[in-house]
Amino acid sequence: MARAAERLSENADGDFFVDRSCIDCETCRQLAPAIFRRHAGAAQSVVGAQPVTAADRHRALMALVACPTASIGSLQKHDPRAAARAFPEEIADGILYCGYASASSYGASSYLIRRPGGNVLVDSPRAAPALLERLRALGGARFMFLTHRDDVADHAKLQRALGCERILHAADVDHGTATVERRLTGTEPVALGDDLLAIPVPGHTRGSTALLYRDRFLFSGDHLWGDEDTGRLAMGRGVCWYSWAEQRRSLRRLLDHRFEWVLPGHGRRFQARSPAEMRAAIEALLRETGGP
Repeated sequence: MARAAERLSENADGDFFVDRSCIDCETCRQLAPAIFRRHAGAAQSVVGAQPVTAADRHRALMALVACPTASIGSLQKHDPRAAARAFPEEIADGILYCGYASASSYGASSYLIRRPGGNVLVDSPRAAPALLERLRALGGARFMFLTHRDDVADHAKLQRALGCERILHAADVDHGTATVERRLTGTEPVALGDDLLAIPVPGHTRGSTALLYRDRFLFSGDHLWGDEDTGRLAMGRGVCWYSWAEQRRSLRRLLDHRFEWVLPGHGRRFQARSPAEMRAAIEALLRETGGP
């Protein structure tokens, strides 16, 4: 629970606040950008403007519920039940954001794909009872696709609760994921269904793998994301744990595929108006990161 005594001084005066335990995962800033902003002098979030309307309070409470470190609090007592039931939240056709970020994955985003062939969880949220109840009501999950070793969070608890088949590249399996049901190998794309394609994108980690759904949505893990400040596509050399050269080669291979959305684990979602515009954004990022 957030502590008022640890409230960051940069918070706007009033009810809601962020305390010093914030890890700057961006969760609150994505859920309620009218309320939360980045602390200008530190890698943390603060309340930039107190909620005024009921709708604003609801978004602030959704951020409070989703925060992986319980760093958001309020001086007044609010009923969070409606906010807790608001997840997963639909962000596009059949694509839902799970909320309930986990500190063990540094607040990474996770998603639910609702599809006739069986729902897919992409990366693991926190296994909160309210979220599990909602996931069951939405049809559960046939698969849990883990994009890489960093964002696995409560994968074992979710597998036991939902009975889903977990999928992870063998190069990223470790003692914490040794029980995953399916291990991908190699660097060639693997069809998981008529509408699902696993695309190995080594770089951030050796086994990083993106998931392409319906040639429209690319779930990129920590390979690729939208930059919060510029709105452009971005990658991060400073968070590349395996090979920057491989990460650039993986980015270039994405030019072989069509999609309009990038849905990352960390960073902002990025939507292009067409596959051609997305291709141009990738080509621009390739030039920006060191060559043609």
